Amino acid sequence: MCGIVGYIGPKDVVPVLLEGLKKLEYRGYDSAGVAVAGGGGIRLCRVRGKVAALEECLGRAPIEGAYGLGHTRWATHGCPSEANAHPHVDCTGGIVVVHNGIIENYLALKTKLKAEGHVFRTETDTEVIAHLVEKHFSGSLEEAVRAALAEMEGAFAVGAIAVKDPGRIVAAKMGPPLVIGLGDGETIVSSDINPILAHTSRVAFLEDREMAVIDASGPRFLDFKGAPVEKKIERISWSPLMVEKQGFKHFMLKEIYEQPQVIRDTLMGRISLDRGEVLLAETGIPAEVFRDVRKAVIIACGTSSHAGLIGKYFLESLAGIPADVEYASEYRYRDFILDKDALVIVISQSGETADTLAALRAAKGRAAATLAVTNAVSSSIARESRGVLYTHAGPEIGVAATKTFTAQLTALALVALGLAQAKGAGTKEDRLAVIAELQRIPHKVERILHRAGAIEDLAQQFMAFSHFLYLGRWVNYPVAMEGALKLKEISYIHAEAYAGGEMKHGPIALIDEKMPTMALIPRDRVYDKMRSNIAEIKARAGFVIAAADENDAALREHVDAVIPLPATPPLLTPFLAVVPLQLFAYQITAKRGADVDQPRTWPSP
Repeated sequence: MCGIVGYIGPKDVVPVLLEGLKKLEYRGYDSAGVAVAGGGGIRLCRVRGKVAALEECLGRAPIEGAYGLGHTRWATHGCPSEANAHPHVDCTGGIVVVHNGIIENYLALKTKLKAEGHVFRTETDTEVIAHLVEKHFSGSLEEAVRAALAEMEGAFAVGAIAVKDPGRIVAAKMGPPLVIGLGDGETIVSSDINPILAHTSRVAFLEDREMAVIDASGPRFLDFKGAPVEKKIERISWSPLMVEKQGFKHFMLKEIYEQPQVIRDTLMGRISLDRGEVLLAETGIPAEVFRDVRKAVIIACGTSSHAGLIGKYFLESLAGIPADVEYASEYRYRDFILDKDALVIVISQSGETADTLAALRAAKGRAAATLAVTNAVSSSIARESRGVLYTHAGPEIGVAATKTFTAQLTALALVALGLAQAKGAGTKEDRLAVIAELQRIPHKVERILHRAGAIEDLAQQFMAFSHFLYLGRWVNYPVAMEGALKLKEISYIHAEAYAGGEMKHGPIALIDEKMPTMALIPRDRVYDKMRSNIAEIKARAGFVIAAADENDAALREHVDAVIPLPATPPLLTPFLAVVPLQLFAYQITAKRGADVDQPRTWPSP
């Protein structure tokens, strides 16, 4: 998930680029660089490592200019190195490009360009773009970029500047997102809105096969053939303060603590206790479509897929319809069968997840409707779905998703209740009871957060372990998966999650005093089954931490530590059970000295 930022305006360009790159660090990267134009030339600074190292480099050898481009790179073609860091240049050094994505035919293009005399200095696919633009350049950067795009295959977001066409940035999109911020006499181009918020709330989102040509007068929008495009200018309600840490040591911790308010915000305006109804008209999908749905297919990646697995239980229990959950990265390549009476629900925090977007496009037109659950207003997935339900989580800067997970659970519970309502599944009293319990969830999450000190003590006790097992059953099996993902994602501790009943089919062989188990065991329909799983672990000298009902005194005699959970209806326990697992992963990571907000995305040196 590389990051692009570009700027033309009256401000000192280098600080703007650096601050923008810092706000893109959460995307993960291995190197960073900037290119600044002005005074008849372009100057570059690139480093392997963090933006802080780039800032130090620029402090030792400052560069100045009127406009420029910055980039954070996550290695795809070529190892992490200063040479492979963006921006990249052509043979003359007068054309500079940055790029997110992959040029699938880069080898063929590179071979052809080398035969024509172009000299390559890096291992990246991106350098091909610079040489293609050089090949087609005859005074107009816009025309040269357009000609280069016609030869490229794959997914790409590109930014380019040229010495011989000064005062201009050309940006183009085919896949990865690009956002254009329109300020007062200034324009910012970025991979997402976070770097833009400090400058303006007015943005335009590029669609696939669209370009922006930016100069001092602002942006012009056109398609890859050069035809003008009318763009809708939108206002983003997020404030710059929302992306600051506000006194927390890390963004991840701040976002964990924001969850009670995020759940409230996602519920707000969407339920009526007086009528006992869920209000989903804002999705844009008519009630009669929901009424006729006979099946749901949930498509997502990563943490969003874990939310989708819990959403499956919501849909089956509350609406009485079968639901399948699919990895977007696999679904898009399958010869899938999709019934016309199916509702396809795509979940993506950013609304730009490439695999999820591709799966959505494959499914469109083959189902009753497509519904996006996303946090990003006007994102590609939101725009291309028939309906959308926004999660109102605000910007999530920590790489490890936390508040967006519980926001997605909230949205999926609302969808399940809305389908139940449209189809007449269950009774109005039953639905009203679930709605009332959903409104109590934020307060119960706050109670868990008030006990965070005890979870920190547990983290201190277990920070030196190298392996963990997470167990759950029924609706909490996906929570176990999410807990294991959080631990390994940010702490680099090996963690595996299993459904409790599957433990005896292989994983039980790994259990000993060196492999602790985090067991999710609230009082629900599988409580006794989980008790049996715990007994099997203890019989093998395993250490068990149980996330359990706070009133379950009897369980304490059979486990080594308990994380108490407030009582709630069994179907809704994932909202509560996931929070201590997030805190546990956070505290272990912080105590081990790893970078919580920016986990490594390449091998340690």
